[in-house]
Amino acid sequence: MKFLLFMFVGVVHLLPLASGKAIYGNGPSQRTFQEIKEEIAHYGDVAKSIINLTVYGKAQNRSYERLALLVDTVGPRLSGSKNLERAIEIMQQNLKGDGLENVHLEPVKIPHWERGEESAVMLEPRIHKMAILGLGSSIGTPPEGITAEVLVVTSFDELQRRGPDAEGKIVVYNQPYTNYSAAVQYRMEGAVEAAKVGALASLIRSVASFSIYSPHTGIQEYQKGVPKIPTACITVEDAEMMSRMASRGNRIVVQLKMGAKSYPDADSFNTVAEITGSKYPEQVVLVSGHLDSWDVGQGAMDDGGGAFISWEALSLIKDLGLRPKRTLRLVLWTAEEQGGVGSSQYYQLHKV
Repeated sequence: MKFLLFMFVGVVHLLPLASGKAIYGNGPSQRTFQEIKEEIAHYGDVAKSIINLTVYGKAQNRSYERLALLVDTVGPRLSGSKNLERAIEIMQQNLKGDGLENVHLEPVKIPHWERGEESAVMLEPRIHKMAILGLGSSIGTPPEGITAEVLVVTSFDELQRRGPDAEGKIVVYNQPYTNYSAAVQYRMEGAVEAAKVGALASLIRSVASFSIYSPHTGIQEYQKGVPKIPTACITVEDAEMMSRMASRGNRIVVQLKMGAKSYPDADSFNTVAEITGSKYPEQVVLVSGHLDSWDVGQGAMDDGGGAFISWEALSLIKDLGLRPKRTLRLVLWTAEEQGGVGSSQYYQLHKV
């Protein structure tokens, strides 16, 4: 913790600099890496004061308590929901009350998708109610649902080899978990690849290294020119069970019902606050997190914690009466879970 806070203080005062070269200016402004290290070392007392305030002073547990109040009061903050907009209003008031500068909202158009009621029941070879979570932006099923035989595959390559067998079926992906980046491709692209071979829906093994019968949600993407089919995540346990059944030659039939709906884009905001720099106010050090979350939890970890730690960084600087050389800007993104919508629109607005 000491190292991180020490480096934070140094970075706030010295960015943007590089080893032996200056990003801004020429000639006398060029700095060596050793000179940069020596200047950072001069902020040792400042770093200690931040640590003491955080660990022993009035800031002890403050960020946790602020976060707990928001998530307990507002709850889930899905893109396009009233809960998200309420959270944004509360945070704008909190940042102003904290004495931060230039607190304002920047408009963003965001996706508006609702989960609706959803269920999946295995009908053959035995009755079994399965836990599922529809994936963000998925379409729904007809009101009566989709009842179809299941094809279990472990990879996109296997799906291609068995493509003719997939037509008119529900494709179940039981991809092995090696790492997140490899496994998440099935969540993102599983519906598209299944639709290409004529599947009616897709069910994806949750992207997780372990499970306590807990399906995960997340965003998925459709592809232009490819039919949209309903898609959801199932538990690791159910994916493994259906894989075992299929290997024995059992006929598996599942009834899937999803009431998911998409609406026109909604109005939302990125939330911004600053501490203006004393020497280079036009140079900005940005810290951020996102306020939105999925609808099936409070979003305390993803990403309430990141958002509130970012706020706390500015609060600590302000409480100690410090004025960084460069502007510290806090941005709390909207609609990150829908594909980084808030940050993308922020970039378009502020790029030079």
